[in-house]
Amino acid sequence: MKALVLGMGLQGKAVVHDLEQSEMITAVIAADIEAEQAKAYIGRKGYRKVQAVALDAVRPEGVEQLLRDTKPQVLICMLPPDFQPTMARAAIRAGVHYASSSYTGALTELDQPAREAGVTLLPEMGMDPGIDLILGRLAVDELDVVHGLRSYGAGLPEPACAGDNPIHYKITWTFEGVLKAYMRPARLLLDGKEIAIPGGRIFRPEYGHSFDVPGVGVMDAYPNGDALRYIDVFGLGPELREMGRYAMRWPGHNPFWNAMAELGFLDETPERIDGIDLPPRRFVVEHLSPRLQFADGERDMVVIRVEAWGLKDQKSLRVTYELVDYRDLTTDLFAMNRTVGFTTSIAAQLILSGRVRNTGLLNPAADLPAAAVADELKKRGMNIERRVVMAS
Repeated sequence: MKALVLGMGLQGKAVVHDLEQSEMITAVIAADIEAEQAKAYIGRKGYRKVQAVALDAVRPEGVEQLLRDTKPQVLICMLPPDFQPTMARAAIRAGVHYASSSYTGALTELDQPAREAGVTLLPEMGMDPGIDLILGRLAVDELDVVHGLRSYGAGLPEPACAGDNPIHYKITWTFEGVLKAYMRPARLLLDGKEIAIPGGRIFRPEYGHSFDVPGVGVMDAYPNGDALRYIDVFGLGPELREMGRYAMRWPGHNPFWNAMAELGFLDETPERIDGIDLPPRRFVVEHLSPRLQFADGERDMVVIRVEAWGLKDQKSLRVTYELVDYRDLTTDLFAMNRTVGFTTSIAAQLILSGRVRNTGLLNPAADLPAAAVADELKKRGMNIERRVVMAS
C-alpha cells in the first residue's frame, strides 16, 4: 500500500513517522513546497519507505499530476484547512481515499461525488476534532439516555517549562492558526438553550470556567467552535440539556487573550502604519512566535477529556474518558504532533485495512470503530483512562 502525504510541517512529520512504522504501508510520498528541507529531514531520521517530492499546493494541477504519477491508495492532507476542498476533489477524481485532521467544512458538498467514485473522505481525524470524537463515542455508548456531553482539549507546555513566559504558552501548532481560532464564533447548549458566542468573545468570563484535571492541575476552559453540529453526529436525543466543546490553557490565558481581542490585536483587517499595510494579528504572530518556542529537552503535553452524563438502566451515571500525552524526546515529536499526526495516520490505515468500508463523507464519531481507534492510540504510547461515577 502506498500513501501520499501533503505537507511536511509539524503534524505532517508525525504522519510520515507513523506510516514508516506500519507493516501495511510499503511506500510513502511526502510532498512539500520545501522539498529539500523535507529530504534532509527524512535523511536524518533514516526512513526507508519515505520519498520527498516538491509540490506547490496552490496549483491544483500539480496535485493531480502527482496522484497520476505516484498512484497512491490514500491521500493524507496535512496542509492548512483552506487547501482541503481542492485536495479532496483531486482525490475523488483520482479514485483515491482521503484523510485529514481538519474540520469537515466545505467537504459536505463532496459526499455524493465521493460515493459515486467509491472514495472515502475522512476529515476531523486529529486531536480535536478527532480523538475527542472517538472518546465521546465511547462515553456516549455507555449510556441509555444522554443528558450532557462536554469535551475538552489542551495543547500546552508541561508545568516544568510553562513558567518562563507571562502567558504560560508555547507553540506546537501554526501560531497563525491558533490566533485565528481565537476569533472563531462558538455555539453551546446550556440548560437546554442555545448559546451563540460571536467571534472574539470566547474568552469573556461568562463563557469560561476552571476545573482541576487529576494529576495535571487547574486549567482554564473556553468555548471551542460549534458544539451543536455534533448533536446529530452522535445521534443524541431531545433529552440532551448540555453540549459543549472547550479548549484548555493554564490559568491566566483567558483574561490575557480576552484583552488582546478586545483591543483589536487579533483582527485581520490591515492597518496602515508608516506606509505599510499590516494586519494586527500578523504583527502578534511575528512578534511572539520567536518568544514562545520550546527549548531542547522541554516537553509539551496534550490533555483530552470527555464527560458524558445521563441514565444507564435508569441510574444516573457520569462517564469520563481522559487521554494525556507528552513530547517524546526520543523521536522529538511533540505531543501535539503525535495526537494529531498519528491519529490521521490511523485513519488512513483503517481505510486501507478494510476496517472502514463506507464511502462518501464520514465522521469519526459516527463511522469509525471507536474501541479499535482507542486501541491503536494506546499502542502508540498514549494513556487513556476511564472513570465512571454515580451522578447526582
